[in-house]
Amino acid sequence: MTPKLEEMGPALTTEAAGGPSGVRLRRTPLTWVQQGGIGRLVFLLPLLLVFGAFSWYPIVRLVLMSFQYTNLVQPPTWVGLANFSAVIHDPLFPIAVRNTAEFAGLALVFGYPIPLIAAVLISEVRSRRGLYSALAYLPVVIPPVVSVLLWKTFYDAAPNGVFNTILGWVGIGPQPWIQSQSAALPSLVLESTWANAGSTVIIYLAALTGVNRELYEAASVDGAGLWKKVWHVTLPQIRTVLLVTMILQIIGTAQVFLEPYLFTLGGPANSTLTVMLLIYDYAFGNSLGGDYGKAAALSLMLVAFLAVFSLIYLRVTRSWSNQ
Repeated sequence: MTPKLEEMGPALTTEAAGGPSGVRLRRTPLTWVQQGGIGRLVFLLPLLLVFGAFSWYPIVRLVLMSFQYTNLVQPPTWVGLANFSAVIHDPLFPIAVRNTAEFAGLALVFGYPIPLIAAVLISEVRSRRGLYSALAYLPVVIPPVVSVLLWKTFYDAAPNGVFNTILGWVGIGPQPWIQSQSAALPSLVLESTWANAGSTVIIYLAALTGVNRELYEAASVDGAGLWKKVWHVTLPQIRTVLLVTMILQIIGTAQVFLEPYLFTLGGPANSTLTVMLLIYDYAFGNSLGGDYGKAAALSLMLVAFLAVFSLIYLRVTRSWSNQ
């Protein structure tokens, strides 16, 4: 005779009812409603509507516009892949790609180690660490447009310009800075590094607080100096943070727009024309209505490149971050 379920003990009753070690009951629409699914959906619906209107819809609209010829004035015309072909065959496209890659490379070479060095030096000071952290973060607080206009006066090519005056103190003649094809892009990288390094410094300072101090003490016992401690203790301990900040910097510099737009408008002779600035020129370069289809196509190409690059980067660095 089979015993009743209640007589087999509370544990078996829990398992048969779908407990942790028992067979779970299949969820049905009725059980979903009984468990408060409609209430959760009602609370989520405004968020989904707002997110869809301001995030998903623009993405879908961008994809559709990339296959159309439209200036947002006349009715759109379906052109298929013609916008992508026109962008690829545009003589300015390789120039913009090269300038963007050069800007990202220079920003990575000069702008990536500077915040790390500043964070290590600030973490090593014995007093007024908060003051130094605030000073490092101060350029981030300044509005970006104000920063660019401020540095535009620094880059005055006249002999009495700020930077040229400083160079004159050491016997160097005035430099053209943003008026020169060869110096314009590095000048933009210099200002961008100054304006954006503060937030990365704070991230590194937060990461450094998680490094085991006993490792530094052991390194000191072995006679290691500051830079050996940084190389053998600090960098391995914050490896994951370094990898994340690197991919974020690459993605950010690949979308640089503000500096070339406010400093040079892509000049001189397209030496600072970037992909984002070319997108802007496609969309708003003509006062009577730009070619938004080409702008959308180039935007989609940039998104696809950054997505593929990010996936490859994360796959390559996965083993390094887990070591």
